[in-house]
Amino acid sequence: METRKMTFALCFCNRGFMPGELIYGAREDMVKAVTDAGYDYIAMDADLTRYGGVETRDEGRLYAKWLKEHEGEYDGVIFSMPIFADENGAITALQDAGTPILMQAYPDEIGKMDFAHRRDAYCGKFSVTDVFTQYQVPFTVMKPHVVHPLSEAFAGNLRDFAAICRVVNGMKRFTIGCLGARTTAFKTTRFDEAGLQKYGITVESFDLSELFFKVGQKADDEEQVLKKEAHLMKYADFTRVPEENRRTLSKISVVIDEYIAEYHLDALALRCWNEMETVLRVCPCVLLSELNDRGIPASCEIDLTSAISMRAMALASEQPTAVLDWNNNYGEETDKVILFHCGSCAQSLMTDRGAVTEHKMFSKGDPGSGWGTNEGRIAPMKTTISNCLTRDGRILLYASEAEFTDDPIEEAFFGCAGVCKIPKLEDKLLRLARGGFKHHTCVGVGHMKEILKEAFTTYLGYDWVDIE
Repeated sequence: METRKMTFALCFCNRGFMPGELIYGAREDMVKAVTDAGYDYIAMDADLTRYGGVETRDEGRLYAKWLKEHEGEYDGVIFSMPIFADENGAITALQDAGTPILMQAYPDEIGKMDFAHRRDAYCGKFSVTDVFTQYQVPFTVMKPHVVHPLSEAFAGNLRDFAAICRVVNGMKRFTIGCLGARTTAFKTTRFDEAGLQKYGITVESFDLSELFFKVGQKADDEEQVLKKEAHLMKYADFTRVPEENRRTLSKISVVIDEYIAEYHLDALALRCWNEMETVLRVCPCVLLSELNDRGIPASCEIDLTSAISMRAMALASEQPTAVLDWNNNYGEETDKVILFHCGSCAQSLMTDRGAVTEHKMFSKGDPGSGWGTNEGRIAPMKTTISNCLTRDGRILLYASEAEFTDDPIEEAFFGCAGVCKIPKLEDKLLRLARGGFKHHTCVGVGHMKEILKEAFTTYLGYDWVDIE
């Protein structure tokens, strides 16, 4: 994923009759808050406006011009209100910001309520959000309503806002590779390609026969292939895999990398069965696992909409994600479910290094055809479950928070799985079934439901489905 430091453009308000001197301290506070959190900032020269804040329309136009000159250099804007803001200057300054905007207002202090120190930002914040709403300029507000930049609460706000910015900016326009046609048996993974384009999501489709041809053109001793094989053997335990199958997996991985590089793919979905097994005698699970660990969301079974949710959660958490089946009940515990897939789960989400084995479903009827599953168990962690679908040209998305437990799963259970505890699971399953969501869900590291909801509903225009 993106590794450069996030950068915020800082903007400060002013209002004629309020104590403007307080803006100087706010600038120092906000710079410290942002840099202490590990982010970068840009700010217009404080000498260009009265107290370095924005009040009049002319000052707003000046800030907007400065912001335009720095387009592409900032990921979001923090509009700081150390005092009651002038909404005219604020909307003029930020209506074309083009990124998420966080509204931060200072709290008043008991004992400093005289006219020289009283801020009234509690009230002024509403004047700004009201006008921004009238102009249909999206913005982010968080709890608490007023918060000091150097407080623990604002540090949390800033972390969440950074995640929102990553999701919004990363999802505005990106490209997904569709490697192979939808498997005939899986109508559940249908998607609307033209509908996705309305959201800035470009789908590049490739026939699986082309991938097979490219694999066949790779020589066993080709440098790229040998280098990839060495990398894969370090990534997972290939001890049991026959050399020929291991070499084939390496060639497939090289070809997928070529597609990613040539078409600038940000995510992908792969037709993983059954031609891979019957023709190439491998199962590509471990290759998808490795891609996910590299920060390239990769889903199996041509489940392209899952790749969308995976990308969003990877952007929010800056951690790998996985697509899993709603697979098994966990005994009589109705709030627990075994989430599973054959082995495409990122290894960094697992308890130990995965063991590459033969896919038991394929080996049952055609021994030797399914080498490539990456078996293991998903580590205990807080998680978010999410997925989306396309309907009538719209994208519908859900998210809920859960936790992978350390509950045991018997050794005979193949693939990569984990027990997930989801509050009110039975109610949520009803809503998912009635909503037409598929047998897959995507999981990410940490709780991020509100981050996803803010990014998708406030800024990106997705339809949110509440399953709580």
